[in-house]
Parts: sequence; structure tokens; C-alpha cells
Amino acid sequence: VRKPQDAAALLAQASGAAITPLMLDVTDAAAVARAAREVGDALGEGGQLAGLVNNAGIAVYGPLELLPIDRLRRQFEINVIGHVAVTQAFIPLLRRDRGRVIMIGSSSSFLTPPFLGPYAASKCALASISDAFRRELAPWGIEVCLMQPGAVITPLWDKSIDDGDTWFDGLPEAARRLYARGYGAMRKLFKDKSGKGISAEDLAETVLHALTAKRPRSHYRMGRDTLGYQLLDKLPPRAVDAMLATSLGHTAQGVSQDAD
Repeated sequence: VRKPQDAAALLAQASGAAITPLMLDVTDAAAVARAAREVGDALGEGGQLAGLVNNAGIAVYGPLELLPIDRLRRQFEINVIGHVAVTQAFIPLLRRDRGRVIMIGSSSSFLTPPFLGPYAASKCALASISDAFRRELAPWGIEVCLMQPGAVITPLWDKSIDDGDTWFDGLPEAARRLYARGYGAMRKLFKDKSGKGISAEDLAETVLHALTAKRPRSHYRMGRDTLGYQLLDKLPPRAVDAMLATSLGHTAQGVSQDAD
């Protein structure tokens, strides 16, 4: 967790379970190193690290033409680079104990809708990072598994919508008007999907399987939207482009009308 109040809430929810929260920001190198030391000290010589679950993530969205570069950097710092940094820090313990690495990816790695480029790109990168780690760590028996769920019921998208609205609504009117129709339609879609999807508990059960199964799968795909994304990925790209543009109203005619 990143905040003391979140640690307190976790302990209260745990109801006496053997849980020790760690303060950790995956973009803070000192915090990552400290967390690895604390876990190592807690395990000692007789303990065993069963696995590492890389679950940190944010969702940055909006038209790439207007997106502040610092926001794109933060998307990758948390969703990709932070995962690599934490995994690197724990590899010595994972190698010693033949522990496992679980990466929480997304079905967005199969399809990149307009205005979701930063988030989808980070999940595509994470998929490649997961493949590389799996193949590089295989000689030591370290399994690396990638979760690729569809929508999961968490506060992520509600927070992302509010955050995205703040910077987009602060743009000059002429810039906002360029993407107002398509961006607005995508934002509505996000809001409509909020609270829908698989539960966090269902995802956790799959993570538990990946941590404990004798032969875990390299990729775990779940959720109806994941199947839909995979099917769309089989269609000609131009056909998918047209479907997405029409569904969002982000067409030449729609842009022309908004400019008038």
C-alpha cells in the first residue's frame, strides 16, 4: 500500500489473518529496495516466498494529440517500469525459493480503442515484459504468469474518468472541440461499464491458482469482453477501425459537425 490509512483498512478487513502491509510506491526505487529487504528479513533462512503479484496500475486515457507527455510517462512508470523494478528486486528471493511472478495485465492488449492508447500500450508492453521474464527465468524454475482479464469491478475507472476529465476540460476550447464527440462517447462507455465485469475476488481466485497449481498456464484470459476483443483482433484492422469510429461518432462527418 502507499498510504498508512490503506494499511490500517487492510488490517481491519483481514480480521486477524496473518497479513503485514508494506509501504510501497513502485516508482520509488528506495521504497522498492526497502520492501524487498523487509520481506527477506521476515522470511529469514527458513521462510519461503511463494510468489510476487504485480498489481499496481493506473489508467491514463484521452486523445494522444493533446495528451501531456508527463501523463504518458507516468502511465508507463507505474504499469510497466514499476513492475520490472519490483520484480528485479525480488528475483534473488524468488530464485532461492522457486517462487512465482504474477503480472496483472488486461484484455486491452488485444484491442486498442481510440482514446485508450496510453493504457492499452502499457498493457501490451507488460505482456512482452512478462513473456521475456518467463523465458529468461525458466532455468531456475520461476514461473511467470500473465493475467489478461476484461473489466474488473474496482475503483480504477471511476478514478481515471475523474482524472481524465480534469486535464481534458482544462484544454482550450478549440482543442477540446476536435475530439469532443468521440472522447465524450468513450467517457460515457467507461461510466456505463463502471461496476460491471468480473469481481476482484474472481480474479484473486485465478491468481491463487497460478501461484499454487503444479503446472500454471502462462496466460490467463477471463471475462466476456476478453473474448470479444480477441474476436475483433481477428478481423481486418480497417474494418475494426470503422466499427469503433461509427460506435463513438468519431468520423469525418462527426468531427466536421463539431467544428461548425
